[in-house]
Amino acid sequence: MFYTLEEEIMSPVPYMQSEFCSDNKSYETTFLDLSPFCSVPNFSAVENDSPAWFDLDETRSHKRIKQEPCSRTRANSLNSVPKLHFRDYIWAYTERYLAIEAMEEAAAAMTVGERNEVKDEEGSDGMKLVQQLIACAEAVACRDKKHASALLAELRANALVFGTSFQRVASCFVQGLSDRLALLQPLGTVGVLAPQANSVNTFKAEKDEALRLVYDICPQIQFGHFVANASILEAFEGESSVHIVDLGMTFGLPHGLQWLNLIHSLAKHPGQQPHRLRITGVGNSAELLQAIGDELDCYARSLGLNFEFLWVESTLENLKPEHFKLLAGEVVIINSILQLHCVVKESRGALNSFLQILHELSPKLLILVEQDSNHNGPFFLGRFMEALHYYSAIFDSLDAMLPKYDTRRAKIEQFFFAEEIKNIISCEGPARVERHERLDQWRRRMSRAGFQPSPIKTIMQAKQWLEKANFCEGYAVTEEKSCLVLGWKSKPIIAASCWKCP
Repeated sequence: MFYTLEEEIMSPVPYMQSEFCSDNKSYETTFLDLSPFCSVPNFSAVENDSPAWFDLDETRSHKRIKQEPCSRTRANSLNSVPKLHFRDYIWAYTERYLAIEAMEEAAAAMTVGERNEVKDEEGSDGMKLVQQLIACAEAVACRDKKHASALLAELRANALVFGTSFQRVASCFVQGLSDRLALLQPLGTVGVLAPQANSVNTFKAEKDEALRLVYDICPQIQFGHFVANASILEAFEGESSVHIVDLGMTFGLPHGLQWLNLIHSLAKHPGQQPHRLRITGVGNSAELLQAIGDELDCYARSLGLNFEFLWVESTLENLKPEHFKLLAGEVVIINSILQLHCVVKESRGALNSFLQILHELSPKLLILVEQDSNHNGPFFLGRFMEALHYYSAIFDSLDAMLPKYDTRRAKIEQFFFAEEIKNIISCEGPARVERHERLDQWRRRMSRAGFQPSPIKTIMQAKQWLEKANFCEGYAVTEEKSCLVLGWKSKPIIAASCWKCP
């Protein structure tokens, strides 16, 4: 679509420049000059006194660069290019080729999904929009503000909030690129990208409404709740005292919908009822936690359950084992719905420390539900490509679920998914919290923390639930190595896995 592999090998290296001039503080390096006039040195002349070397960590798309300090630098040269090994060039070219290949798949999916409503000339406009987005992302990555600003002006005219699914998703990426461009700092500046403080709560009411619409209309969160509750009910068998720790009680929904459904299911099956059920909610709003707890307590007691609600007002990073008032003899179950990716940081220490705290609770079961996509790569342009592919599928599914000019769809896209996209695209350092990773990556992380996989046995029930929920054709549940994945037209969207202590 865009380039052949032969053209990639013979072309200049703007992608290589843009990857290495990522604004990620942990990966800002000095081994490439990023001026627009930077050229590639002759391979035969490469000598590297202090080589940069690459650790292929975790996944192929998530590569961390480690650079040994240079012992010498070239004086009086503004455009000096430190010397790289031949494999470094091959790696950069390969990364660019794989990224473009991913975009070809996304563009092809977009064309197929809109075949019945988009004319040939509109399809070519879609291809042009894809190319403009990629070119603008490269310009932003290389801090070429003049070129990026010109491309953004063109994109704003073509990326329509009420256009085709790809035009709508493009409008969200244009917002993210614009924010990143505005926050760019000069080369060599130490710091991280972060949104303006006064923008955090600007659209809080709209965001809350959008989240409720996502829960009602889209299957992602409900799928996580269904799989988690089914697994918890299975873990209840034979247990007299159960303590559930919910790591995201104040996810944003005004009610404890997951736990209302669980309590209802327990009441329908008296044989599965434990003698005592305790739930501890973790969140950042004591007022909301208390309100949810009162509602759950009232509902449970109306059904005759011995129920107790506790809450911990804290961020996940600040949790300690002593925050959970565990009782002797009770079984612990940990529930995490779209929460742990926020603990993932540029170094793995934060998540590892938190998983060790969870391991100390010795849970019988830990339910992990996360977005199944790699939006935490070290390079900006790689994250951009991954996110564009992922959210194109989600916006395509919204086309099938809601009419073109439905205001609910606009709210879901602009106040929920657009916020995720902008965080992935425009933020760096601690400000970037949407650090989604693939299921295989979570498997490695959980195994290193001492957890063992616990197969999910509810594949048939999950398929039946999806069919009865009747969201729309195109969504499907598949099993992958004893985990469940919800996908849209073969594109993985969200994955559920279960873990236990040995």
